[in-house]
This record gives sequence, C-alpha cells and structure tokens, in this order.
Amino acid sequence: MQPTATVLVYSDDSNTREQVRLATGRRPAPDVPLVEFVECATPDAVVKELDRGGIDVCVLDGEAVPMGGMGLCRQIKDEVFDCPPVLLLMGRPQDAWLATWSRAESAVTLPVEPVEFAAALASLLRERAALSSPRP
Repeated sequence: MQPTATVLVYSDDSNTREQVRLATGRRPAPDVPLVEFVECATPDAVVKELDRGGIDVCVLDGEAVPMGGMGLCRQIKDEVFDCPPVLLLMGRPQDAWLATWSRAESAVTLPVEPVEFAAALASLLRERAALSSPRP
C-alpha cells in the first residue's frame, strides 16, 4: 500500500474547495503520494484538525469569510507546534506581500489554475517528506 498525504483545505466556499480537489486529482505529481483531503469551512474546524495531527499541507483560501486564510495562516504559524506548510490562495497577485506577512510557504492566485496549483502543492509535499524522512 502506498503512503498517502493529508491535505487540509480551508474555504467557506464549497466551489473553491472543489477547485482544489479537481486541480490536485489523486496526486499532484507522479513522485508524491496519493492525496486525501480534509475539508474545513470555518477557522475553528481548521484549528481542531491541526490539533488532531496528521496534516501534511494546508491550503487556505485568502478570500474566505469571516476569517481569511492569510490571518488564519499567521495564527496557526504562531499557535500550532510543527505547523504544516501552507499554500495560500490569493485573490490578486498584488497580495503576495500579504502572503509573506502571513508566513505561508507558497501562494497562488484564484481562480485555481490546475497546473500552477498542482506544482505548488507537489513542491510542498516533497519538502514535507524530506523533512520528515529519517536522516542517515
């Protein structure tokens, strides 16, 4: 059985969560594990899932309401021990500085462009796997 990666997707918009699932497919690249999704529509649900553990990457919608993904990213980076890497979905390319402020490891613009999104997600999954693999 192949290992799987768990990706948390936060957005109050079910269409945005669906765009993320469709852009990822079963796996975003051949050299990364199959992906399982945990979907959250509220910031409280995100924190609860992160407290449970087992999340490899978070995808946060910067345009979510009532709390955008940028503010939520900054919060979880401060509050969650060994916080997984975050891929931020931004409304405008000009918001890249806010993604930096939020401490997200990567950011792409909305609407989700499948090739760009899959490449960014695969990169974060590779980095996470490299950090968690045992050192010789």
